Order: sequence, then C-alpha cells, then structure tokens
Amino acid sequence: MITVAADGSGDFVRIQDAIDQVTEAPGSEHVVISIKRGIYPEKLHLIRPNVSLIGESAETTIITYGDYANKQFPNGEPYHTFHSYTAFIGADDVIVEGLTFENTAGKGEDVGQALAAYVDGDRVSFRHCRFLGHQDTLFTGPLPPKPRDRATFGGPRDGVPPRPVRQYYERCYIQGDIDFIFGSATAVFLHCDIVSSGSGWVTAASTPEGEPYGYVFIGCRLTGEAAAETVGLGRPWRNEAHVAFLHCWLGPHVKRGGWDRWNEREPVEAVRFVEHGSTGPGALVGERVPWSRQLTAEQAAAYTVEGVLAGRDGWHPAAGGARR
Repeated sequence: MITVAADGSGDFVRIQDAIDQVTEAPGSEHVVISIKRGIYPEKLHLIRPNVSLIGESAETTIITYGDYANKQFPNGEPYHTFHSYTAFIGADDVIVEGLTFENTAGKGEDVGQALAAYVDGDRVSFRHCRFLGHQDTLFTGPLPPKPRDRATFGGPRDGVPPRPVRQYYERCYIQGDIDFIFGSATAVFLHCDIVSSGSGWVTAASTPEGEPYGYVFIGCRLTGEAAAETVGLGRPWRNEAHVAFLHCWLGPHVKRGGWDRWNEREPVEAVRFVEHGSTGPGALVGERVPWSRQLTAEQAAAYTVEGVLAGRDGWHPAAGGARR
C-alpha cells in the first residue's frame, strides 16, 4: 500500500507521483494507493492495470482540475473534448472508492465540453464516488470508430482500435447537464444519484453494433435543479445506442417523451432505449416517444449486474472485482 496525503504525512503529496511509481512495478501485482482527505489540484493519467485508488470519502477527498474543449495548446490547436479530462483511467482491473473527480471549467456554453473523468478500461469499478461537471462529465470509453465532424478525436486514445469494455458504478453521484454520461462502454449504474444541473440529456450512448448491453441504470434516482420537463433520458451518439432504466425514480425535470434523437436526420431503427418499473413524477411512461420501449417483467429480469457485466471471463464486481 502507498499513501498519498496533501498535508505531507504520506509517502507522496501528489496522486500522480504515486501512480508514476507503481507504473514501474509488474502489472500482475495489485497495488493499493490510499489517498487521505484533501483537495488535489491534479490532472491524473493512469495506464497501469491492477490498481486501487481508495480515498477517505468522496466528500473530503477531491481531485479537481479545469481543462476544457475550447482551451488551446501552445500551437493554437484546441483541446477538443478528449484532452479536457481531470482524470484519465485507461487500464484494466482498476477499483476506485471514496473519491470525487471534478472539472471546474464551467458550462458548455462558455467553455465547451469538460470531462471530469475519461474511463477507458475493462473491469473498472467505482464505489461511493462523485463525478462533478457540466457538459460531458463522465466519458465511458472506448471512442467510436471515427468522429462525425472532424478527422480525429484527439486525446489519449485517438487512433487506438476500440474494444469492448465493462464498467461498474455503485452508489455514485454523477452531476452534469448536456450528455453528461456518454460513450461506448457496457456499464451498470447501481443505486446512483444522477443529478441534472441544467437542461439537456442524461446520456449519449455510442454502444457498438452487436453489443448486447450499453448503459444499464438499476435503482437510481434522477434529480436536479433543471426546470420541469427539460431533460431527456438520453439521445443516441451513435445509431446502435442502448440505454436501460430499471426501477429508477425520475424527477419532474424528465421530459414526457423521455428520449430524443440526436437530430431529426438520424435513424432510430437500431436504437434501444428501454425502461421498466420507473416511478416518480417523471415516469410518464405512457407518453414516451414511440421508438422507445417498456420492458416486460420477464425481459427486465435479464438486466442483472452479473448478467450484463459477466462477459466471457465471469467478471462479478459486486464480489470485489475479482475474475472467477
């Protein structure tokens, strides 16, 4: 175990310095980095597998930075979305607990996209964490095969062939406004607080073609400060997007139609936007857009943590993240 403490009482003062040291150790050895309470103004980059980042609590252990898409490199090139992260977690078998990841750049209308976390690893789990931002708070990689509006995505994984990844978020707090949970991962959000700070969309999934699951929200609460009926549950970043809300409480900010198209030209035949057991003032399921679906109890029963995330290796994050 390595200890990081902002007050100087640990092995390191900066989290990145601890990460840099363990990166040199064999990847098969699991390393725990214990992070004491404090504010850590850092831009993290983790590419070493088999690491746990364990904070004292998300309320007291905060990783914060303020990069944004409209910021420019010295050569005048913009950061774009995927250089704007506060933390990049690009390794497999990572466990994160009790930390806040925050991007302080501001609203998208002022600065563009600003990621709190860019997570592009398989078998990555978060428990009791917070993700704070505005537009594009949490990106769950990988990137789609190619951009829609320019030659390259930019960022740490630009040009890397995409692969299926699985992620798990348990009792986390995720805040944002526009597309603030987005990407291509298969991910389960269990008993999370999903908080809309303004009008927009909760999700923008880019589920790859052929993947059985995309985003699955189970027992979550969707709340926030947004005005009534100004927030969509999601819109498809790519045409095979898959998002499911199961037994979730939806606040009055959720639109009656529930879901949106990316724009009116995009096809929705392959989109899978589904719900089951929604409650709360935003659960007007009889008024949803006609190309979304309400699952039967039998269909919803397949959406378990184990069933969605097991894959070929039987990953079971609720059992400590160990592969069977």
